[in-house]
Amino acid sequence: MSPEALTDRAPAGTSPAEWAARVELAACYRLFGRLGWHEMIYNHITLRVPGTEDQFLINPFGLMYREVTASNLVRIDTEGRVLDGSAYGVNPAGFIVHRSVHMARPDAHCVMHTHTTAGLAVACQEEGLLPISFPAVFYTDRLAYHDFEGITLEREECARLAASLGTRNAMILRNHGLLTCGPTVADAFAELYHLQRACEVQVAALAGGRPIRTPPAEVARRAAAQFDATARHGEQNALLFAAMLRWMDEAEPGFRR
Repeated sequence: MSPEALTDRAPAGTSPAEWAARVELAACYRLFGRLGWHEMIYNHITLRVPGTEDQFLINPFGLMYREVTASNLVRIDTEGRVLDGSAYGVNPAGFIVHRSVHMARPDAHCVMHTHTTAGLAVACQEEGLLPISFPAVFYTDRLAYHDFEGITLEREECARLAASLGTRNAMILRNHGLLTCGPTVADAFAELYHLQRACEVQVAALAGGRPIRTPPAEVARRAAAQFDATARHGEQNALLFAAMLRWMDEAEPGFRR
């Protein structure tokens, strides 16, 4: 679906650009629910409100991902304070991780964080993500790590978390989960999809109890560069997310409300 189509039903008082952002973000929450990437009412996907530097859209705290709609997303400031008079509350503590990335990276308009079983399993493994599979090699020399410090509540850790991420768009929070970011919902989703798949394959491969074949380092680095050229800096991420939007329109069209 074209970006123009996403603006057709913008309600009074909401700009077409913000409504388009709300529709994409709501669709992404529903998609995470379908893929099993939710943590019941916890975890978040955040998106900077178009045209602003310090306003963000986030899910209402207490709703499951399958209940999120374009209109019930909550607009907040950098402190997690509600700006749009929403009747829903938000989880300020849950926004702290996202805030650290948004504020350190002006290009990171969308930030995603998950606690999937496979992501957590790899986050608990000493060596982290191994370059053993097709999606895993995409992250050769392109994956950040941040050591576990407990529940992320302190601003001091947020600064360290942002420093750990640096200029990269994907990170494993050790013993905690996965985080990705990008200039669009489509870019952040694609990063998370491939990273999640790499974790799933690693868990399955290690569980097999057989020797693991690892490609030569130069092959892994070449594959990562090829992926950068074709997906990260091409049109594939947009095409992928457009297909996901079509799926959600068929499966859960209520997200557009």
